[in-house]
Amino acid sequence: MAKSVYLVVDIGTGNARVGVATTGGDILSVKRENVGYKVDSNYDESLYFDPEELWDQISRLAREALSESGDVVVEAVTATSQREGIVVLDRDGGSLLGMPNIDHRGRKWEGNLKDKDLVYSLSGRYPTSLFSAFKLVGVREVYPDLFARISCVMSISDWIQYRFSGIASYEHSQASETLLYDVEAKEWSPRLLQLFDLPSDILPPLKDSGTVLGTIRADIASTLGVSEKAAVVVGGGDTQLAIRSMEPSPDDMVIVSGTTTPIIKIVRRYEKDEHQRTWTSRHIDRSNFILEANAGVTGLNYQRLKEIFYPNEGYDVIERELEDVTYAQCIASLGSLIADEDEPLTKGGFIFNAPVSHQLTRGSFVFSVLWDIACSIYENYKFLCEVSAHHESYIWACGGGVESKKLRQFLANLLGKSIRVRDTFRQASVLGGVFLCNDALGVPNVTPVLKEETFPEEHDKFENLYVEWKNARKTFKQVVS
Repeated sequence: MAKSVYLVVDIGTGNARVGVATTGGDILSVKRENVGYKVDSNYDESLYFDPEELWDQISRLAREALSESGDVVVEAVTATSQREGIVVLDRDGGSLLGMPNIDHRGRKWEGNLKDKDLVYSLSGRYPTSLFSAFKLVGVREVYPDLFARISCVMSISDWIQYRFSGIASYEHSQASETLLYDVEAKEWSPRLLQLFDLPSDILPPLKDSGTVLGTIRADIASTLGVSEKAAVVVGGGDTQLAIRSMEPSPDDMVIVSGTTTPIIKIVRRYEKDEHQRTWTSRHIDRSNFILEANAGVTGLNYQRLKEIFYPNEGYDVIERELEDVTYAQCIASLGSLIADEDEPLTKGGFIFNAPVSHQLTRGSFVFSVLWDIACSIYENYKFLCEVSAHHESYIWACGGGVESKKLRQFLANLLGKSIRVRDTFRQASVLGGVFLCNDALGVPNVTPVLKEETFPEEHDKFENLYVEWKNARKTFKQVVS
């Protein structure tokens, strides 16, 4: 008999993925490719993508994943994506421009924004060019003719759902990243729109995650070879979907180790940091929030170092070689974010003894990258705890980064907490999409099980090593200044 499945589209910062999974969470196929970005030289720091090229890529990956999955019936389609990325549409519904989270075309105009304290109070984050409103400001200031054509803006995941269904919407966890959304009131904010001088009619209706948006368009169903009865389900931000697959409880902490590394606490009420270091967003359920500090581009550093030092080997080879590396051989600082720093570290590198020791290996460099990631997470975790205390003896972790047992041990040692992973941790955002589709269609979810728990060792020793890392980071900051 044909298996009932869901089609889940996941657009991260680096990769486009399309997965096919059963209603019980068995992944039958995942197809992935790099997302293609282009540089816009009219800004100091801007990347964009062609939405039509991305849609063609999604369609092709979906056909390949479905073909590989065998005899299946697609019951629903949903999408998740990087949280600050957006796509803008014209009045005919055509896709004009895609701007990813790493697009900073609005940076030049950050200083023009009045009343940043009010923006933090309403939006839950200190306003920077990372967030979507500044991307729109950047378009308006440099391409006024293009801006005049914009009739609608959506997150990337909401845009994908629009392409599947023909219905424009904006999901609440994604709206949290725009600087135009009142996080506590759970609605678009006229005051924020006024501060950014943006028209309210470009914002589509808000929709709850895990609800049915509509059914798949007939032409898309025909292209993919699926039933026109397939539902299109509202997804959400990739961090929130990854968290959902872990099924944490309120007050739990979750580390989502992907291209970037958010450190999250599930909270029941809107939390504000008097120093404006943390973010508060809507979760994908109806009532909870997520309190966040983000270590920035961490997993991408690890991936790129692997491509340099281990281009033809798997991560299992790296893990074996890391067992022979000691802490003193190499220290790295590679541009991670710390919540209390005004600016990110834009220059980084490795520190090791000169002349070059015979003990220094390719594993030494990768080891130091994992240690840099762990220390950055630890720093941000401490700031979260200042805003909202964390008393549990464990922390949940998911995402591709925590496939590394060495990273999990580093985290346990530094945090003084056990690191727990469930059997859903590797494809967390895709499986989060499965959970949401089940919610929308009234299908019971299979409870994920605890797969491994890593306990802390030698916490005092690792605190001393952490101080060495902080000194190395300070050295790089002094070089840049």
